[in-house]
Amino acid sequence: MQEVRGKRAFGQLGEDKACAFLQAQGHRIVARNWRGSHLEVDIISEASDGLHFVEVKTRLDADAAPEEKVDALKQRRISAAALKYLNETGSDREVFFDVVSVTISGDESTVNYFPQAWIPMYL
Repeated sequence: MQEVRGKRAFGQLGEDKACAFLQAQGHRIVARNWRGSHLEVDIISEASDGLHFVEVKTRLDADAAPEEKVDALKQRRISAAALKYLNETGSDREVFFDVVSVTISGDESTVNYFPQAWIPMYL
């Protein structure tokens, strides 16, 4: 594995791997690190079934599964960002909230995809 310095660069590497994985699954990447005010979504992709708001978690030789770091608070923030994105773009596509976990160990990496990881409650 190429040497990666810094947390941001490491996260970027994980997002690059997640994008490549999603594209191999037929997704078209619409946006990366989309920001709406203080809210952010790692990846927004489009597939035949609709828009996917994707949180990417990258870990080095993870003891715990990276996807477990997407807790209820994180889900609410991503859901709020998605609502802002939808309001700004006027999209009426079906929406999904996914998680991609990337575990890097030496020169190897493992990508796990969790489609429809949660369903937000908008009240």
